[in-house]
Amino acid sequence: MSSRLAVRVGVAIALALVGSAFAESIPVPQRNPRLAASQVEAAKDPIAALVGKSAPVALSARLGEHPDKTRFVIELSDGVEARLFTLTDPYRVVIDMPEVLWRVQDNDRPTGKGAVNSYRYGLFRKGVSRFVIDLNRPVRVDGPRILPPQGGFGFRLIFDLYPTTQQGFAAHAGWPKTDRTTETAEATPQPSTGKRVVVVDAGHGGVDPGTHGTNGLVEKDLVLAVAKNLRDTLEAAGRYNVQLTRDSDVFIPLRERVNIARAAHGDLLISIHADANDHREIRGASIYTLSESASDREAAKLAERENMSDVIAGVDLAGENSPVASILIDLAQRDTMNRSARFSQTALEKLGRATLLQHSSPHRSAGFAVLKAPDVPAVLVELGYLSNPDDEAEMRMDAWRKKVAQALAAAVNKHFAQETAATPREAAIP
Repeated sequence: MSSRLAVRVGVAIALALVGSAFAESIPVPQRNPRLAASQVEAAKDPIAALVGKSAPVALSARLGEHPDKTRFVIELSDGVEARLFTLTDPYRVVIDMPEVLWRVQDNDRPTGKGAVNSYRYGLFRKGVSRFVIDLNRPVRVDGPRILPPQGGFGFRLIFDLYPTTQQGFAAHAGWPKTDRTTETAEATPQPSTGKRVVVVDAGHGGVDPGTHGTNGLVEKDLVLAVAKNLRDTLEAAGRYNVQLTRDSDVFIPLRERVNIARAAHGDLLISIHADANDHREIRGASIYTLSESASDREAAKLAERENMSDVIAGVDLAGENSPVASILIDLAQRDTMNRSARFSQTALEKLGRATLLQHSSPHRSAGFAVLKAPDVPAVLVELGYLSNPDDEAEMRMDAWRKKVAQALAAAVNKHFAQETAATPREAAIP
């Protein structure tokens, strides 16, 4: 193995051992993925020659924009088998591969003037990593193909994008039919124990990182940490069954978050997020409940961004008969929305003792897809603004996260105590 490749793989393994905020929950490999001479020889049949049993390491992502084509090169420590497909509305190219450790440093970014607008990568679900490319225009894809180590580089996953027509792109676009069901997240029904069921939803995850802070804090990592703190606090009380929609850095489609809450027969759904704003001086926590029309323009824009989560992760939404698509019919169940609003007021009261609230209007409403279960009261908590340096600094602190989780748990306690007092017989029903 050349000294250049040895250094590159060595750096990747060092980073893998210490972990990173981007992929804190992806398992660290138990071996050094250096490429032995026999492995390089086996790579003459690169798809069949998967080196070792632990997760490969993605070393770099390179992009070459040329007048006649755009080339992507993903360098890996091991050979992988990749599957590529395209999606419309908007135009996207999606590459799925076995779970890899993303240790990409200083990767190339597109100019935005060519076929590629942007791209992202991360864990899509357990065992599957995803690379998603947003396109400015339709393309024809040649690849993917994998090349064995050569010239100081590791295995290279290569694919080229060529210009094509809308009709040509649409003719080959769509989710692979054979694997359609693997997109669905598992929803675990809760046993009937007489305890209240609280579903805690950590927003974003995996290939969808959410908002990035001014100093590098990533929303998906922050909200997962707070969600776990809230779960632990509620479970310690002994009065609740708590279901997390995700407990690791994995992507869960919005409709599956709703499915999880409904399958668990949730009494309450708390979806946790962090906001961002072009005006960096804006800060503070806020809580959103569902409405058919947003309470203000900023709330509408935020709901639009959050509802794009499935698009960001490369999920095909065409032809889906899902709760998110059909739930508007059930919005006549005002009792659920009223209970959500009552909990939001209690939560703001408790949350205001633990952190700064957004001063102008901490309680807002908008059409968030994750809140659209007709039979599960739900709120979306924005912990603060990652675009504000003071908010971000607080949100980095473990003590702050625990204090916020305790405040939300106190709100849950008060909310159900009030419901029990109001309707004691119904409240006894799990």
